[in-house]
Amino acid sequence: MKQLTLIISLFLTINLSIGQTYQDSIVEYQNELNDYYSDEEKSPLTQKDLKKFKGHDFFPIDENFRVEATFERAINAVPFLMKTTTDRLPTYEVYGVATFQLNGQTLKLNIYQNHKLRATEKYKNHLFLPFTDLTNGNETYGGGRFIDMEIPEGDIIVIDFNKAYNPYCAYNKKYSCPIPPKENDLPVHINAGIKI
Repeated sequence: MKQLTLIISLFLTINLSIGQTYQDSIVEYQNELNDYYSDEEKSPLTQKDLKKFKGHDFFPIDENFRVEATFERAINAVPFLMKTTTDRLPTYEVYGVATFQLNGQTLKLNIYQNHKLRATEKYKNHLFLPFTDLTNGNETYGGGRFIDMEIPEGDIIVIDFNKAYNPYCAYNKKYSCPIPPKENDLPVHINAGIKI
């Protein structure tokens, strides 16, 4: 009986820690983002905004916005020049297409790879997910939000909208930021991640 109680207790502890681990990882991510923006040497904020910066406003953490998507790699993807908020045109290509379910709807997003970044050791596995949704211009930045990802090993990729962040242009007009392509305009409210 003692052994069974111990096993049940251990099982509950493991399950509880798994739930807490995800929440903790998002809180840690949010804290790191706020620390970065508070650092006057790295922050994209203007000097005026930096003085009054107290941290970002985030949607409540919602694990429903962490989705497992079927990932289909693009075959013979054609490089293209992604539009930005300036005349800069960085070269990207569609690395793959993610298909997932969210609130009963089937949605698709293109996931991109930057040609310049993939040539570096640090970012050779980096993928870029720019998107817009129905919160833009109201609860979130009008120009859309971004998510950083890594190349998955198989045909499943996790998209965590709780990690959606704003482009630098949301804070300072001196930056040149990618504009999410129209095919990544989601017809739903993504009430997760960073707010305006």
